[in-house]
Amino acid sequence: MQKEKIEILGVRFDNVNLQEAALKAIKLAKGNSKTYITTPNPEIVLKAIKNPIFLEVLNNSALNIPDGTGILLASRYLSKQKVLKERVTGIDLMLEICKRSGYENLKIFLLGASESAGKKAKQHLEEKYPNIKIVGRLSKSPRAEDEKEIIETINHSNADILFVAFGAPKQELWISRNLQKLTSVKLAIGVGGAFDFIAGIKKRAPKIFRKLGLEWLIRFIQEPKRIKRIYNATIRFPYEIIRRKK
Repeated sequence: MQKEKIEILGVRFDNVNLQEAALKAIKLAKGNSKTYITTPNPEIVLKAIKNPIFLEVLNNSALNIPDGTGILLASRYLSKQKVLKERVTGIDLMLEICKRSGYENLKIFLLGASESAGKKAKQHLEEKYPNIKIVGRLSKSPRAEDEKEIIETINHSNADILFVAFGAPKQELWISRNLQKLTSVKLAIGVGGAFDFIAGIKKRAPKIFRKLGLEWLIRFIQEPKRIKRIYNATIRFPYEIIRRKK
């Protein structure tokens, strides 16, 4: 029997598929407490190794989904008894939550990304899911001087779910630092570049490439400047897994 939680380089992962993660998220958003979900991929795990505060934030989340083929391969390499079910990307989880949120009368706030990306992402989500309730959005930054305005705007919206697109680790640290100041938000999720993909500003790799774990290749072709990030995910992360295996 597979264990529900798996640890990779100190980061906890929950052994869930997309539907299970979405059901959990909706339940959390309808609950009475405030919490958050994180979406660790190989690059995020590498950042957490060097940042104890970030690592603690990740491991204190209500749910950590395995956002990366490298995470699945690592689970298989480290222990055949602890194989993660499937890759669950942040954008796929966000879309699934958005699809379900309207039927549950849950209100959504979008924070981060550029003004253009935020506006187009909101429009696309409202067209795709007619029942969705997006009650606000802001394209502010995670800088301390923007926090007061962000918190006041979100509180005024009475949102239940907050999607934060600042990129890791800024978005997770921002959520950890400010979640208790948000009066209505029950669930916050850092979603990185999801707004850009939803808005169509950036294109996702075809499903066959995502299924084969080759999404990184398409991203490199589209954005050669990502070479360092791709190196970290495809070379450095496997190296750390092999080096640290006991």
